[in-house]
Amino acid sequence: MIKPDGVRRGLTSEILARIARKGYRVVGLKQMMISRQTAETHYGEHKERPFFGELVDFITGGPVVAIALEGNEAIAGWRAMMGATNPANAAPGTIRADFATTTGENVTHGSDSSESAERELGLFFAAGELLD
Repeated sequence: MIKPDGVRRGLTSEILARIARKGYRVVGLKQMMISRQTAETHYGEHKERPFFGELVDFITGGPVVAIALEGNEAIAGWRAMMGATNPANAAPGTIRADFATTTGENVTHGSDSSESAERELGLFFAAGELLD
């Protein structure tokens, strides 16, 4: 996902170009607003943490670009492309090192496992919206 800060700053094309250069296939792509209910479900594992409300406010504060990727080791590869959550710790050349401004506004999101990916794709894409 390209988060609201990335969309607002016009980084969508650059991020999609990096995905294409890496060789991943985009099988789902849409710009959307995330409802508060969907955001709370998406970040449900953080519900008891003090920053939960800020996460939900941020992700619902502007349009996002939901992306479904396919390819060899796509989950691990996308996470490596994004870099560390805190941009100060992100490796040079990663999306977050190049574009993120803070830990809270770090441009992108990626699922951390195939189970998370399946759950998250179900939140953002309806049946039939992903290419075969």
